[in-house]
Amino acid sequence: MTTASWQPGDVVSSLALEPISRTTLSYFSGASGDHNPIHLDTDVAASAGLDDVFAQGMLSMAYLARAVTDVVPQERVRRLGVRFTAITPVHGQPTCRATVESVETVDGERLATLALDVRLADGTTTLAGTALVRVD
Repeated sequence: MTTASWQPGDVVSSLALEPISRTTLSYFSGASGDHNPIHLDTDVAASAGLDDVFAQGMLSMAYLARAVTDVVPQERVRRLGVRFTAITPVHGQPTCRATVESVETVDGERLATLALDVRLADGTTTLAGTALVRVD
C-alpha cells in the first residue's frame, strides 16, 4: 500500500517485537544514557514495590518511531508525540501500530495524521500518541 492510497481507518504499520529481555534493557541503557537502576536492578525494583524491572519508556517510543519510519521516510515525519500509559515489564511483548486518522492538504502539502499505540500481548496499551506525516 502506497501512502497515496491511505484512507482513515487503514492500519499502515504493525510492528511485532520480540519479548523485552534484560539484555535489551542493558543495551538500551548504554545507548540512551538512561542508567536508572529501576530498569536494571531487581532489588531496586523490589524496593519500589514492583515485581521486577521494566523497560525504559523511551525504548517503547523508539520502537514506535521505527514503526512509523518503516512506512514513511524520516524526512516526511512532521510531528511525533506520545504519552506513556503503562509500564512495559521485562518479558513483555510489545506490538507497535499506526492507523490513519485523517488525510488532508495543508499549505499545499498532503498530510496524514496517524494514531499510534504500543500494546502488550495481554492488550495493555503502554504508549499512545499521534504522528503527522507527509504523504504522496
